Amino acid sequence: MDLRKLKTLIELVESSGITELEVTEGEEKVRIAKAPPPAPMQHAYMVAPQPAPAPAQAPAANGPATPAATATPPAGTPVKAPMVGTFYRAGAPGAKPFVEVGSQVKEGDVLCIIEAMKLLNEIVAEQAGTITQALVENGQPVEYGQTLFIIE
Repeated sequence: MDLRKLKTLIELVESSGITELEVTEGEEKVRIAKAPPPAPMQHAYMVAPQPAPAPAQAPAANGPATPAATATPPAGTPVKAPMVGTFYRAGAPGAKPFVEVGSQVKEGDVLCIIEAMKLLNEIVAEQAGTITQALVENGQPVEYGQTLFIIE
């Protein structure tokens, strides 16, 4: 198949609504596929932030939600995620968790691991105390600043 025919076929795919074209001419076979445009992914990303502010504003405006939100943090000192990643309670699958609710911890004790970009980051206690709440499940994704544990 000559170059002019190939160019014509490519132009045909680009100008039409089809995404794939396959032509067989004798023993020669040509398949031309058009990749979907990246705009739908950008559009989906742009749509996601719009619903997020609405739920955040609704609990703030709702009177009963405010006491529930403030009831958890005053009970102790929160241990917050220093990064976005995947939360792990133990150093390996099937291993004993670093801490449980009721565990006594000292400053510098490992509480959990957050995996970010294939790196395992140990999260340590910044103060001594007792773990009173574990707010994240093993394998769950966590956001920056999300409360992981409460230490009293």
